[in-house]
Amino acid sequence: MDRIRVYTRSLGCPKNLVDTEKILGGLGEIYEAVEDISFSQVVIINTCSFIKPAVEESLDVIFSAHEEIKDLDKKPLLVVTGCLVSRYGAGLGAQIPEADIYCSISEQSRLPYLIFQKLGLNQHEALTVGRKISTPRSYAYLKISEGCNNRCSFCTIPSIRGKLKSRTIDEITAEASLLTDSGIRELVLVAQDSTAYGRDLGEKNGLAALVKELSSVDSLKWLRILYLYPSGLKRNLLESIARIDGPFIPYFDVPFQHSHPDILRNMGRPFKDNPEKIITIIKDVFPDAVIRSSLIAGYPGETEGHFDHLLSFVKKNKLDHLGVFPFYPEEGTRALGFVDQVSDEVKKHRVNEIMRVQKKVSRDKLKTFENELIEVLVDGPHPEWPGLFTGRTWFQAPEIDGITYISGPDVKPGKMIRARVEEARDYDLVALQQ
Repeated sequence: MDRIRVYTRSLGCPKNLVDTEKILGGLGEIYEAVEDISFSQVVIINTCSFIKPAVEESLDVIFSAHEEIKDLDKKPLLVVTGCLVSRYGAGLGAQIPEADIYCSISEQSRLPYLIFQKLGLNQHEALTVGRKISTPRSYAYLKISEGCNNRCSFCTIPSIRGKLKSRTIDEITAEASLLTDSGIRELVLVAQDSTAYGRDLGEKNGLAALVKELSSVDSLKWLRILYLYPSGLKRNLLESIARIDGPFIPYFDVPFQHSHPDILRNMGRPFKDNPEKIITIIKDVFPDAVIRSSLIAGYPGETEGHFDHLLSFVKKNKLDHLGVFPFYPEEGTRALGFVDQVSDEVKKHRVNEIMRVQKKVSRDKLKTFENELIEVLVDGPHPEWPGLFTGRTWFQAPEIDGITYISGPDVKPGKMIRARVEEARDYDLVALQQ
């Protein structure tokens, strides 16, 4: 069978990227990636629709792809899948008829079959290969669960992804072994709520049990966990993980969203108490922990006093990494109908004010690493500067944090390099191999 030339766009979060990789793996060994959409036979767009800008980006990519392929002699199959389809349902096809296939998240396991069917091919002629990893050879994302049982008033995820559904430890460990056998050095665990892992399977301390099993996976250098909900970060969970020898790195991605109890209560957050208590517990158990968080500015009812509380929280706690987003009133959420909506102008000002503070926090923290020796996991060559590579040290998560620029005679993608920090920037480091 001839190869199927596929052009892919995966939008949104790493969880979406894992879904895309599984879809491509389902196409089997006859799948061939192309970077020019005009050379493709199939165009797959895996959409995001978490917030308004994500919806707008997804629609723009769909329309742009259609414009690029509509007049080709052999028009490729246009496939749209992911959160946009799951959020807006079957009616999406009638409103946006440009695509040939619309596929919800729950139906993605069937998508390779639907593609083969549309192309008039026999799927049995293609050998399924699991996942087609699209990240650099240094790291891969590993999804441990799907869905979320939390009901935050601003969030569309439960309606899009459904309730919590954890994968078994055996299944996750088997996939982890396949990934590390292929040369992957870092695994990044992702979920909607990682701390809830295993609850639906009857596990009381599921995440710690998973970390213990993954710690025995050969060749795994770093094990990183994202999306750790504050309400699930109990001291006993952290202490259980701390007792496990292995590749777990004390990097904590904790989406606090706000600091003021009034706003947290209105958000319907599972954790409505003082976020500083969680920071204290983390630091008690892991003194060298690095903490990343995300915040929402301009939530309905957020007064100047509430915002001052949030800004003081950022100044006092000096989190290592921080993402700040304006509140978006999303269709289908309770927060859409809340009174005292904050103007877009005020939201933008508050986001900028927080990030102005955080920029200095980040610069001051990174400055302490100048002239220090660090380990750098090399992701790949710099696209513009020959001999220069980009990578990360343990406190830099892929794609969401800063990077480390590194050069040296033995620097290659996928290698762990010992280097000295020559320069610290606002969010990045510059290092030289030792």
